Amino acid sequence: MSRRKASPLSLILLGLGVFLLVLAPMLAFYVEPRAKLNPVDIESTTRYEGTGTFYDTDAQKERDNQELTIVRRVLGDVAASDDDTAVWDAATAIDTPLTRKVDDPRRAFQFTTERWVMDRETNAPEHCCGEDTGVDGKRFGGDAYLKFPFDVEKRTYRWWDSTAQDTVALEYAGEKKIQGYTGLAFTGEIEPVKTGTRQVPGVMVGLPDKDQVFADEWYANEKIELVADERTGRIIYASIAPKKTLRQPGGGTDEVTLLQSDGIEFTEETQKEQVDLADEDSSRLKLVGETLPVVALVAGFVLAGAGAVLLARGGRPDEPDRDREPDGVPPQPVAA
Repeated sequence: MSRRKASPLSLILLGLGVFLLVLAPMLAFYVEPRAKLNPVDIESTTRYEGTGTFYDTDAQKERDNQELTIVRRVLGDVAASDDDTAVWDAATAIDTPLTRKVDDPRRAFQFTTERWVMDRETNAPEHCCGEDTGVDGKRFGGDAYLKFPFDVEKRTYRWWDSTAQDTVALEYAGEKKIQGYTGLAFTGEIEPVKTGTRQVPGVMVGLPDKDQVFADEWYANEKIELVADERTGRIIYASIAPKKTLRQPGGGTDEVTLLQSDGIEFTEETQKEQVDLADEDSSRLKLVGETLPVVALVAGFVLAGAGAVLLARGGRPDEPDRDREPDGVPPQPVAA
């Protein structure tokens, strides 16, 4: 009687199918979450442009309808970062036509530096590693600053405003296409808030009888609009309408406008760069978290099923027992 042996093909198909069935959830629930981490080696430059008003200290007067630019450079401190925490240093320069030609960014109309430390997975601020908001004793807060968390939701987020040194509520405002790429838009505003004091000539704030006074600095932002990539949280478009003024000490009205614009936004070049980066990173995460797991799951079921069917039907017949006749009749004795 012959015995049937499982064919190598059936075992290969079954084994490969089982492997793919195990791989699918690993990609979706293990690999992809570990790919959603803010980088530690970031190197990014974004540029805003718009028109507005600024105070010319040399001429002692406000200049209207002037071109304003904001350049922000973000560099990751790899040495200070670790597996769980990312440390980013940001330098922001605001320029007017009078300062734009100066090579040293520290001589810009306004130049600030900050160190933002965040949880690489949740984007939440971490208070360590020399965190610096630019103001002594202040700590970062909110859900986001230079980017949104991964998997952006259609809800209100608390965005850190470095000038106000506080968070602002940004409400979800629907989907918006930027350079043909769809993102989630969020808008908000900052009511006038005192941000500090500045020593200036008294005449500058309507006090000509005083040589110098510590005038109050006030800041507002009538419209903040940010558009984020839904999967990565990268900002692909930003527009702000800042207003910085001086008031008399304890005064309730603006005396001098230091800087004001109805709209400074990402340049078209910056929009395209941010969209390309968002598209690339989002596609990579989608491949690992959705496409490959689905393909592996379907292929695993097909291959495992095919292998099981072949195995159930049996493989090639084994060689018959040499001590028995093919039909099962016991061997006959050989005549002497």
